[in-house]
Amino acid sequence: MIARLFKFHGGIKPDAHKHESASTPIRRAPLPTRLVVPLRQSTRATARCIVVPGQKVLKGERIGEPEGFLGTAAHAPTSGTVVDVGRYTMAHASGLETRCVVIAPDGEERWVEHAPFDWRSAGRAATLAWLRDCGLVGLGGATFPSHVKLGKGAGIDTLILNGAECEPWITCDDRLMRERAADILAGARILVELIGARELVIGIEDNKPEAIDAMRAAARATGDRVRIEPVPALYPAGGEKQLIRVLTGIEIPYGKLGGDYGVQCFNVGTAYAVYRAIAHGEPLLSRVLTLTGNVELAGNWEVLVGTPIDELLPLAKPKADTDRYLMGGPMMGFALPRLDVPVVKGSNCIISASPRLFPPAPPEQPCIRCTECAKACPAELQPFELYWFSRAKNFGKAQEYHLFDCIECGCCAYVCPSHIPLVDYYRFAKSEIWAREREKSAADQARERFEFRNYRQEREKAEKAAKLAAKAAETRAKLAGDGAAEAPAAAAAEDPKKALIAAALARAQAQKAATQPKNTAELSAEKQAEIAAIDARRQAREAGQASTSAPVSTASSAATSSAPPSAATTGQAGEARAAESSDPPRT
Repeated sequence: MIARLFKFHGGIKPDAHKHESASTPIRRAPLPTRLVVPLRQSTRATARCIVVPGQKVLKGERIGEPEGFLGTAAHAPTSGTVVDVGRYTMAHASGLETRCVVIAPDGEERWVEHAPFDWRSAGRAATLAWLRDCGLVGLGGATFPSHVKLGKGAGIDTLILNGAECEPWITCDDRLMRERAADILAGARILVELIGARELVIGIEDNKPEAIDAMRAAARATGDRVRIEPVPALYPAGGEKQLIRVLTGIEIPYGKLGGDYGVQCFNVGTAYAVYRAIAHGEPLLSRVLTLTGNVELAGNWEVLVGTPIDELLPLAKPKADTDRYLMGGPMMGFALPRLDVPVVKGSNCIISASPRLFPPAPPEQPCIRCTECAKACPAELQPFELYWFSRAKNFGKAQEYHLFDCIECGCCAYVCPSHIPLVDYYRFAKSEIWAREREKSAADQARERFEFRNYRQEREKAEKAAKLAAKAAETRAKLAGDGAAEAPAAAAAEDPKKALIAAALARAQAQKAATQPKNTAELSAEKQAEIAAIDARRQAREAGQASTSAPVSTASSAATSSAPPSAATTGQAGEARAAESSDPPRT
């Protein structure tokens, strides 16, 4: 076991502002007038809605089925009636909409039937499925599905519980560790066994002494072999790679994850939610959220998922000079586009901002290449180079300088003497690269469809030619068996199409020979004799045409054209008259 701490590159020490909200216990927020529950719980997956407007739901009842490998279920945070299923603005800097289920609470808080889950006898696969169906995601901000992050149950030596909570103003994890330390450790033990780790380490910033004492007391009470390490209060010590570096000395290289090196991180709030899901059978319906900033009553509340922000703010009593609201911390958070957006599972803090607490940023000035941003960057990047490439839209070079390894912590912008909003440039570059990748992917798919269409047409053409050849061979065999003429057979041998034509002519002749003339039933003996005579003359004419030369045939044809028409007959013998009119004149 490593007994010392390590350091990571860079970092800053902004004013913590923890005391404003950390001194009061967690309180339960009242039921709102409506709950807007998003079906998209992460950037990578969404749930399939399984309820309809007008349907009654119970607390904890599933309203969204998980879809795909990264999907998790969505649940009704309280009992009530589904009033709408539609698109609503999500809690995101973009202000875009996502599909949500709107529930009107009935105030009764009636639970769906639930019970503890016997995870030891159920097995690992069933337990992971249970966590997925309980909607468990990471509560540190990324909301990555916990059942996926638990991996395959092997290859992880150290499980790190992240209680650093390094960003200013946020104290929800601090209060959670102070008040529910035993439940957090119980959930951590479950995670350790599911992931197959041999060591559990809990990292807590040293500016939270009460939380450190509470976690150590809970560990002593249960006899757990857990290492609880105070880490220096240096932002962003709560970043996954930075905390792994501090606690284990392992430096995760670019493009890799902690799991590739036998280390995995979970937030303390996630461990608590795992305990509730296993020990009580409760899905993830609420989370602890900090309300702080320019308010009269800062503190932490346990809030139902889907609660509109505008119904939470009166609990903290914002002051009159509040001009905007931030979701998350001041370093990595964003200004809310509107106040009716709902609380999601990744929401950890709402800060009421004012010009006094958060003065407007000075105007941006040219970069002087002082490299202060590079000194503060915890990812060991060169932010000033990334800034130039992003501003010049040279996205290829920005990627060469590891743009996507930027964790957008804001340290570079915090220390920049030119007041350049560097993180905004990086976000712009990332979004442009993603957009171009999507366009390229769509173009590649269109090209593949076009090439497959051409291939299909060529294949069908070849198949058709093969069928024609096979049919021609069959026709030649049939003609040879029936004693057909040699000339058509030779032509068929030379050209399959001629063989098909010859076969069609043969079928037509056979059909003509087998066809009986119409309107010949119930004729008198005189008419039958007249028809028989006509047929005899026709057969004689055909025999004569085959034996005479072309000039004779032409003269005969001319004589035929000058012959007088035959006598009129009845309507029943019309076909016979037409045949007789084309015969040569009698001699």
